[in-house]
Amino acid sequence: MTASLLPPTKPSLMAGYESVRRFTERLCEPLETEDYVVQSMPDVSPTKWHLAHTSWFFETFVLQREVDGYRPLDDRFAVLFNSYYDTVGDQHPRPRRGLLSRPTVDEVFKYRRHVDRHMGELLAEASDEWVERLSTVLEVGLNHEQQHQELLLTDIKHVLAGNPLRSAYRTDGRERPRRDARASSWVDFEGGRLEIGTSSEGFAFDNERPRHEVLLRPYQLSKRLVTAADYLAFIDAGGYERPELWLADGWQTKSVEGWSAPLYWHREGEEWHVATLDGPRAVEPSEPVCHVSYYEADAFATWSDARLPLEAEWELATEGRDRRGNCVESGWLHPIASLEPQDGLEQLFGDAWEWTASAYAPYPGYRPYPGSLGEYNGKFMCNQQVLRGGSCATSRDHVRPTYRNFFYPHQRWQFTGIRLARSES
Repeated sequence: MTASLLPPTKPSLMAGYESVRRFTERLCEPLETEDYVVQSMPDVSPTKWHLAHTSWFFETFVLQREVDGYRPLDDRFAVLFNSYYDTVGDQHPRPRRGLLSRPTVDEVFKYRRHVDRHMGELLAEASDEWVERLSTVLEVGLNHEQQHQELLLTDIKHVLAGNPLRSAYRTDGRERPRRDARASSWVDFEGGRLEIGTSSEGFAFDNERPRHEVLLRPYQLSKRLVTAADYLAFIDAGGYERPELWLADGWQTKSVEGWSAPLYWHREGEEWHVATLDGPRAVEPSEPVCHVSYYEADAFATWSDARLPLEAEWELATEGRDRRGNCVESGWLHPIASLEPQDGLEQLFGDAWEWTASAYAPYPGYRPYPGSLGEYNGKFMCNQQVLRGGSCATSRDHVRPTYRNFFYPHQRWQFTGIRLARSES
């Protein structure tokens, strides 16, 4: 799929559909059949469920509404693979997705082929008027599947990291980039009365609209993401034992969960090791720290005599920057060291989603998608924090400066990292 500022065309939608659907299946190629069915915690969905749910989306919102006489492969899938669309119907409970030993993996792939065949026929016969009318739901469907590609990787990482055999998703074999640890510098921004959000005709989720004015004081952002070496210093300074650094909810969560380091970190003797999609290895000090919660990110920022950025500060800092970065196409599937010094900010896109201090809330004048698609983003605008920038598991053409990701502050299984901010005095 290729991002564009222009409205989609029939050829671009057909090519995008084929590309996105095939990439999802390529991500599954390193897996064994048994890997597809495991759910290691309620936030994690089995790989098989991701494959089926992304097909359910096109079946539910396109085929069943646009194809006369369309017949689902199995009517029961309407409940099994509905995620959270209450206006569409019932759902199988999320924490019990791992109990779905049936349909089998083979049957799920048959379901994908069934949906793909009918979608291919529909797109091939579609008129330009039909494409214009359905462009929003088709583009949401493709971007939705790209989100599930990222979830597929982060979920299988959680599954395999909990396996006592210390299994790997794949073994890349490449030597990871590394560099000497260096102190991060600061980049100044003037602030002022500015605009954020999107006004383009190209695709953006409803939560990125409308473009609107914000007022920002002068501020600074750290040039690069917080590294593992930076975070090790926080640990060694007793950061996890100092309640004065933590938000009250964060301290309570840390204490109940027993956190003493980022998710996937563990000690082997005197050395810290980390579970990755390539298997466990020693922590590389120069790579960005990831798999930290908002609570940990905020505590680290407080310890650093800094704060987390506002999402408007982050977005305005991306002006004139391209989206090149360590995204899924680079193949590392883990944050890597910032290699070549650049003018301005580094690691804006890819590597790790950056926690912001902004609550996930509607922009002034926000209007959700019409109908059931209105459940996609709007109903989650409560008790979550905005993250920006994408990660090493995000497709490069899926992220953009206005993209708003969101997670609950305690969640750590995504590739979530830290960039610091300071207000000018």
